[in-house]
Amino acid sequence: MLPDHWHLTTDVEDFLTRAGDFLRSQPALHTTPLTDIEKLRLPGAGASVLGRLETEGTVRAVCYLTPRGRLGLTPLTADGTGALAARLAALGHSPAQVIADQDTAAAFAAAWQRRTGAEPAPFWRTHLYRLGTLTPPRPHPEGRAHVAGAADRDLVVRWCRDFCVEVGEQPSIDLIDAGAWTASRFGDRHFTFWKAPDGTPVSMTAVTSVVGGMVRVDPVYTPARFRGHGYAGAVTTEVSRAALHAGATDVVLYADPDNPTSNALYQRLGYVRLADCAGYRFSGGGPA
Repeated sequence: MLPDHWHLTTDVEDFLTRAGDFLRSQPALHTTPLTDIEKLRLPGAGASVLGRLETEGTVRAVCYLTPRGRLGLTPLTADGTGALAARLAALGHSPAQVIADQDTAAAFAAAWQRRTGAEPAPFWRTHLYRLGTLTPPRPHPEGRAHVAGAADRDLVVRWCRDFCVEVGEQPSIDLIDAGAWTASRFGDRHFTFWKAPDGTPVSMTAVTSVVGGMVRVDPVYTPARFRGHGYAGAVTTEVSRAALHAGATDVVLYADPDNPTSNALYQRLGYVRLADCAGYRFSGGGPA
């Protein structure tokens, strides 16, 4: 039966030995699992549960449950999500949330509610874009790119917090306010500013390290007072070009579906919509 095909482990290195090729086979689509699981390899990351769904020795999907209770999934059928929900519940695991492509996230949320009674509430939805042919903005704003260094840390942290306030990302705000910058999702990013001709920072973006040939651009932030001048397009172009020069085969980013300005910008720069993703939080209920 399907539940028997899910192989769960707490050994991240063994998991990557067995499922790494699968994750790297579609690095753009698997962008979040690739970066999240890379973080789980770090000392002090805490205990995590990782799983692979195999059919006749071939990995078809993976899951991972982080120490903070986030369940990440690669695309799954409804039967696959149901089998996973049954397996996790039987073992006493209780994810606080699930993130995946839109159909998989919705299917798991429904399966988990049926299994445990926990009610899912949507909290995140996004478009996933992959870079096609990079097209610099026209007209191109004056100024230059500046790779952030130690002297820029305070501004990086402040602008990341401002970004989180605008998008309602409370968990990251809490970590930043608690002084736990490295534990936030921004702690491992490489930041770049766009500076106006007078040296004033006017926009900022960041990229992940290359994992499986993939780099993700995140976040992109321009303070309100500097918007409307093309700075976000300029700095996104520079980090995208740098990622390609560094050997990335896939450069991706997420965009809020409710922000037509950013979606239009990324498409003008050459990003092509690849998938829609979603997240659900769970409240009440418990493993059956």
